[in-house]
Amino acid sequence: MQRARLAATAMAAVAVAGVAAAVAANASTAQVQPAASAAALAPNALSNNWYASAPYLMPVSNNPPDPTVVMAATGQKAFQLAFILAPDGGGCSPTWDGKNAVSSDTAVAGVISKIRAAGGDVSVSVGGYGGTKLGQTCGTVAATAAAYQQVIDKYSLHAIDFDLEEPEYENDAAVNNELGAAKTLQANNSGLFVSVTMPGTSAGTGWFGTQLLDKSKALGFSPNNFSIMPFDGGFAGGSAQVSALEALHGLLTSHMGWDSATAYAHEGFSGMNGHSDNGEVFAQSDFQTVYDYATSHGLGRFTFWSVNRDRQCGSSTDNGICSNITQNDWDFTKFTTRFAGATPPQSPPPTTTTTTTTPGGGSCTAAAWNASTPYNGGAVVSYGGHQWTAKWWTQGDTPGGSQNVWTDNGACSGGTTPPGGGTCPTAWNASTPYSGGAVVSYGGHKWTAKWWTQGDTPGANSQNVWTDNGSC
Repeated sequence: MQRARLAATAMAAVAVAGVAAAVAANASTAQVQPAASAAALAPNALSNNWYASAPYLMPVSNNPPDPTVVMAATGQKAFQLAFILAPDGGGCSPTWDGKNAVSSDTAVAGVISKIRAAGGDVSVSVGGYGGTKLGQTCGTVAATAAAYQQVIDKYSLHAIDFDLEEPEYENDAAVNNELGAAKTLQANNSGLFVSVTMPGTSAGTGWFGTQLLDKSKALGFSPNNFSIMPFDGGFAGGSAQVSALEALHGLLTSHMGWDSATAYAHEGFSGMNGHSDNGEVFAQSDFQTVYDYATSHGLGRFTFWSVNRDRQCGSSTDNGICSNITQNDWDFTKFTTRFAGATPPQSPPPTTTTTTTTPGGGSCTAAAWNASTPYNGGAVVSYGGHQWTAKWWTQGDTPGGSQNVWTDNGACSGGTTPPGGGTCPTAWNASTPYSGGAVVSYGGHKWTAKWWTQGDTPGANSQNVWTDNGSC
């Protein structure tokens, strides 16, 4: 299972600068506290629903965003900081990404301080894809647990995630060390939230995953949840991911001996937003599909990789720092906020005048729908030659799309005719491939494709694929 972990070297330099700025912004101009004293700001634990919804964030790599900006924009309170590994040169001491020793860390501690000062908290993820894991190098359960206890003590953690992937995932002794350490930490740190994350397949998880469940059962170890990552395995959108989660539910009942409700409560989803490393595409509508399944079945966790990628690409299309799909900043983080039971902050309603029309027609008097505009319930827009009324707060959800956010008020006509304009052609569809010269309607305008395209929203994408021919 791949995940883009490290961006280009230039991005690493940006990341270090960003962390330094974050630490400086949090320091008092009168008396600067050392960043290493992050534990002094440790709050009481958040409720477990926040750790269960914490999205992954690389705090010193992949051009990390300011987490407090994300918090203010989404309402998210917790982040899953990644990754703790063994040192690149070998040994049994915890480091960030194999390079920076936890014992002497100030950069990540400063990020944690800033999050906690804003009312949030963090979980730390150990393992991940690539690098050498502590379970591989520490040799025993006790030594592995002691290494991770250093991380818990350093940052006063209330939550920890064991992200068990290749090649450690296929190493019997290493997995025994990790699971044994997880059980030890759970016993020695009262109330510690423990998640176990592993690769996903269409069968829920593969052979090594079922072996992991069997080892957990034999150890008497029950984490707060077992989560799968249903991506980088040929998954075709949210429906395929739901199918994998339902298959995992069956594995949890048969291998862990849990009843159906208990299995769902100990099951989690860890997705990937936008383009995956293997070319799959998971849009906001796919996340909505999985979110609906997770909430209706009482799943115990809903997270994704990663906040670093939860933004539209600009000059760089590096898959480690942006999603490579059309989106607003933090669209996917808002799903985790909702899973925690909170409502993301709403933007002020649009100032444009809106007019409701009855089904069956009328003039298109409402302003054209815009993907970047937030709409409150009751807002009316025109789109694709119809007028639509929002059922609830929405942003970026296309009228007539699978989210079923908008009520179709019927066909309408009128509006400003562009130079050489005319009636609106067939509406743009995200799943349809278009050749150069193709003409579509979108948002009350007519658009012409400059070259072959699929999934690039007219007028709302950095690739500048479409020429705006004006309203229609």
